[in-house]
Amino acid sequence: MAVDLNMNVLIVDDYQTMLRILRNLLRQLNFKNIDEASDGSEALKKLRAKNFGLVISDWNMEPMTGIQLLREVRGDEKLKHIPFVMITAESKSENVIAAKEAGVSNYIVKPFNAETLKGKLTSVLGDF
Repeated sequence: MAVDLNMNVLIVDDYQTMLRILRNLLRQLNFKNIDEASDGSEALKKLRAKNFGLVISDWNMEPMTGIQLLREVRGDEKLKHIPFVMITAESKSENVIAAKEAGVSNYIVKPFNAETLKGKLTSVLGDF
């Protein structure tokens, strides 16, 4: 089944430059509807207000981190099905394990490019 490139994608990062980079990479991959949030609590509000087909979130944010957001999403009946990709600057194995235990769909370590992002998203969403 083909990936719906018109689905709503939520990108979450407290760093404006990273949001811009992510938005540009997703556009290169032909995603059309990209929304953004600057922290986990703003992301949760948006997730509860609109239907999203994918969440891409940074790990290190204040006051709600990416892992806390992931746990909230996985604990919510209406949201737990949404594919969730975590981005982090650290490839510490305990972080990878914590994210997997919390139900992350995939994991990207910075820095990355469009090709890496596409590979990770293909493993989560299927070919596009």
